[in-house]
Amino acid sequence: MPTDAVSTTAELKPLINESSRIKVSSSLDRSAGKKHLTDGSPETCWTSQQGLPQFIQITFDRPVIPRVVHITFQGGFVGKRCALSVVPAASSEDEGKSPATAKMSHLTVIYPEDVNRRQTFELPETSPVAQLKIVFEESSDFFGRITIYDLQVTGLPSGA
Repeated sequence: MPTDAVSTTAELKPLINESSRIKVSSSLDRSAGKKHLTDGSPETCWTSQQGLPQFIQITFDRPVIPRVVHITFQGGFVGKRCALSVVPAASSEDEGKSPATAKMSHLTVIYPEDVNRRQTFELPETSPVAQLKIVFEESSDFFGRITIYDLQVTGLPSGA
């Protein structure tokens, strides 16, 4: 369920920045591309092509500890069941693998509401991660499309 506030003594910081890499399963077209996920504009969005599952994979520029995911969907095009997985920072470094080839570990499942407003999901405690992947397993759209106007991940830089 979405939460309104996260109680934490540490100050959470935005973890997605210009150096983060974002990969998506598909984009409807260039006007609805992945760059619009984090551009901060309420006028632009990412829309997937039809079919499930769809995903968003974020590779952070440094190890981070994600605590909260904020998503603003387009009502009617909502990922109703979303599995979140991570690549632990230590596993990609220790095994000499790049984050792209390191093994994903299940983190949690979230269940967004079919609404237009920003939804906030607190994440379980985790060790530092190199990547976060959100897999949209179900959609409120009959054709399986997902539309997101804003995606933010907040948390702590590793070592904070």
